[in-house]
Amino acid sequence: MGLSDISPKVRELSAETEAELKEVFARIDGVAESCTMKVMSAFQEFRVSEACFAGTTGYGYNDLGRETLDKIYARVFGAESALVRIGFVNGTHAIATALFAICRPGTTLLSVTGIPYDTLQCTIGISGDGEGSLKSCGVDYAQVDLLSDGEPDIDGIKKAASDANVGAVIIQRSRGYSNRRAFGISDIEKIINAVREVNSKASILVDNCYGEFTETREPTDVGADLIAGSLIKNPGGGLAPTGGYIAGRADLVERAAIRMTAPGIGGECGSTLGNNRLLFQGFFMAPHVVAQALKTTAFCAGMMERLGFKTSPSAAETRHDIIQMIEFGSADKLLRFCEGIQHGSPVDSFVTPIPWAMPGYEDEVVMAAGAFIQGSSIELSCDGPLREPFLGYMQGGLTYESGKLGVMLAANEILKAE
Repeated sequence: MGLSDISPKVRELSAETEAELKEVFARIDGVAESCTMKVMSAFQEFRVSEACFAGTTGYGYNDLGRETLDKIYARVFGAESALVRIGFVNGTHAIATALFAICRPGTTLLSVTGIPYDTLQCTIGISGDGEGSLKSCGVDYAQVDLLSDGEPDIDGIKKAASDANVGAVIIQRSRGYSNRRAFGISDIEKIINAVREVNSKASILVDNCYGEFTETREPTDVGADLIAGSLIKNPGGGLAPTGGYIAGRADLVERAAIRMTAPGIGGECGSTLGNNRLLFQGFFMAPHVVAQALKTTAFCAGMMERLGFKTSPSAAETRHDIIQMIEFGSADKLLRFCEGIQHGSPVDSFVTPIPWAMPGYEDEVVMAAGAFIQGSSIELSCDGPLREPFLGYMQGGLTYESGKLGVMLAANEILKAE
């Protein structure tokens, strides 16, 4: 199936959807402009020059680009310090490094937004064989579930966080493979204030994946001690080839750097192998690229709502991450939608995605992703575990125009089966 096979009905639905999203798109563009101003100001403040783009090898000592990019991330995210490294293999790696930096044996890690994302459960020791997990290092775990409506349980958080043994708190900004909404900065601020009211010593980490630049503020602007995320999601702007970041309090970032390398080395080493230009340019592009992804997901919600599917967030809602959830109700419809997204991709458009057992996940997962960078969530993709009620999670879109076409092809696949 190709782009020329999109039916007249889908094209008509597309036009109707776009017409209703003008105000939504204008709001998204406003956020992108504010975030771009922050990024531009930081680039100018730290005197980015062509010398920053030179790569290093070996130990990577005196890497001007790496050191400058750390400062830029810290400034843009309202943090004291940052660690931006291609050595992080994914977002889970960056978050795990941050967790090991703030958790100590004999203390408790408290998750205040329910059970963390699937891949972090092995890091904590909730699932897997436990080897190398926080649990194996003597760190206990507790969690506060969300309320029945998916909102944070503020009273429950205060009660749990008041335990003197709680030394670290994790907040997951995005929904993961759940049907709750993503939490905005105002939600995160309320959670942080609730923790601080009863526990002034616990370090608070926010899993910031999928949320960067969706709002004008970041969690570190409202009191988070650390944030962590992936460079092949929002902040990489579709150009970073790999990597992750940690930002926040200087002492905790240093602890994370030591955990990533070794005591006595920290963030002083780490060659960039010629990737600096892509990391700088990707971060510069990130606010705009995130806006393109947000427009794509809003368009997706509008299209799927017209076809009778439940979506979260809805087309008109303010978005706090780049993920669009669709409830398909059957494995067949989820697979068809993913097939359409794959056919609407610039890379591997001829491939048909099939479910498989991915490392770190309890259920088989189907993933549609025709990306320039393997696993890049800022590029158009859709995935979901094969379990009821068969929820699909679409994200990304480097350009709204290409993302729109991918969604139209996915809708086309759904309609072909009816």
